Amino acid sequence: MKNKLKSIVIAALFIAICPNVVLSQTIQMVFTSDAHYGITRAKFRGDTAVAGHVVNAALVKQINTLPSLTLPADGGINAGKIVGGIDYVIEGGDIANRMEIPNQSAAKSWAQFTTDYMGSLKVKGQNGKPATLLMVPGNHDISNAIGYAKKMYPLTDPTSMVNIYNLMLKPAKPLTNADYNYATDKINYSHNIHGIHFMFITLWADSAERIWMQKDLDTVAANTPVIIFTHDQPTCESKHFTNPIAPHDMTLKNKFENLVEENYKEGDKAAKGEDATNIEQRGFVKFLKLHPNIKAYFHGNSNWNQFYVYTGPDNDVKLNTFRVDSPMKGEYSSKDETLVSFQLISLDTQTQNLTVRECLWNTKPLSADNKIVFGKSATVSLKVN
Repeated sequence: MKNKLKSIVIAALFIAICPNVVLSQTIQMVFTSDAHYGITRAKFRGDTAVAGHVVNAALVKQINTLPSLTLPADGGINAGKIVGGIDYVIEGGDIANRMEIPNQSAAKSWAQFTTDYMGSLKVKGQNGKPATLLMVPGNHDISNAIGYAKKMYPLTDPTSMVNIYNLMLKPAKPLTNADYNYATDKINYSHNIHGIHFMFITLWADSAERIWMQKDLDTVAANTPVIIFTHDQPTCESKHFTNPIAPHDMTLKNKFENLVEENYKEGDKAAKGEDATNIEQRGFVKFLKLHPNIKAYFHGNSNWNQFYVYTGPDNDVKLNTFRVDSPMKGEYSSKDETLVSFQLISLDTQTQNLTVRECLWNTKPLSADNKIVFGKSATVSLKVN
């Protein structure tokens, strides 16, 4: 009893002395995606054809400044307080891109990613330890491993998939490029963090992924909020499905990339548009209805900052969804570098509220005073009704 009272007194004194410091009930995460090592940005900070390694290094340098900044007065979690500790840094995939000029190897791209995100990232969590890096693969990482309709040289290079797998799943015997098998070596895992269940899945929740997801959710109480992190948006892209025509090969004619196991059901060619995957989406929506504790969904791939509600093709579901920008291939920021951004996620584990803030990290490209500027923000409840 005395120890408990002592802890309460110490906590009260800490709050009185340091009113602007984020308390430990808040988990904070940086979310970025689509690093795309191996390609170049047309323009960046006064230069042209700037390598992904240079741009991502600049991004990491800006992330390192985040803890000392003050959160905006936006009504979100810890508004007006100092950011403080960053507990996790989440990368949403597409580490290596060797489909585009200059066709850099996945091995070289992974080495550059390691230098930037493991060697230069300095943010620490509220426990004083380096922020935990969490990752999912992107479509380019997978295509590197399994091949592509347009031939690459060598045909496959699974380096990024193998390293993400080993880092996140920590197998007793680490995989090698020689023994990696995409059919059996999916990068699916989960973490329970202060009463919130985080699921990290490979690319999109197709029928095959949902088998693993169901088994994982069977271990979670029905009133535990669940957050999904993956690469593709909830609508997915039709070209990411498997060619439905036997022998199911990837061809330049029909554009399928065979990245998710589920066969495309809406024609023999990959169509464009969000409604081109309505049949496939309905399977995902059915799964969401069975698991109403899935409360949020984070993704990259389509590459711009957006907070929205996914309603499914029939407007019969509501899922809070957060799309993040890319430092290299932003839909808008690739044309205007002042718009490039990542997201800061603040999660109050007691109230189960979540605030996501856009972090514009290059608003003054040629200035020494190029600080992060907070842009749009959204706060949602994760409580399970």
